[in-house]
Amino acid sequence: MTFKPKKNIPEGSHQYELLKHAEATLGSGNLRMAVMLPEGEDLNEWVAVNTVDFFNQINMLYGTITDFCTEESCPVMSAGPKYEYHWADGTNIKKPIKCSAPKYIDYLMTWVQDQLDDETLFPSKIGVPFKRNFMSVAKTILKRLFRVYAHIYHQHFDSVMQLQEEAHLNTSFKHFIFFVQEFNLIDRKELVPLQELIEKLTTKDR
Repeated sequence: MTFKPKKNIPEGSHQYELLKHAEATLGSGNLRMAVMLPEGEDLNEWVAVNTVDFFNQINMLYGTITDFCTEESCPVMSAGPKYEYHWADGTNIKKPIKCSAPKYIDYLMTWVQDQLDDETLFPSKIGVPFKRNFMSVAKTILKRLFRVYAHIYHQHFDSVMQLQEEAHLNTSFKHFIFFVQEFNLIDRKELVPLQELIEKLTTKDR
């Protein structure tokens, strides 16, 4: 599994300012506030900037445990014994295929990268309008990124703890969940594999 290149938001751009705003409010420790749409901002743009950021975070987190996520250790892409994911992207692979977790995550991250690099979907220039279907694409991206968190928590949490990365993982996931909850971006049924964890992470901050 190769590290996907970090998707950079060009400095000096409005999206870069938004990202800086997101980082600053995150630093305040209040995640509920940090995920809210900043006043006067465009929702599509806010979702776009955060989606890129979550992709980068998950890319990095998964990168720390790739040695433990192998064809042998994870012959299927699962999130615990009850949930198994099969890959399809609707274009190259139309019929869902069963594959190992590293293969699935490679397909998934490559697919997300392709969406993020598509200027018509994720315009980096100011004033370029978002496509009408932007929100549904963003929802699909986030739904799929959630599966990487779910796999890491269910299958690799021991490794995460050995690497002393659990605080980093929990903070990233908590931010992700607060964000998707704020804008209803992922169906509840999709979140079931981590339901208990989500309740634990979100009840403390009501």
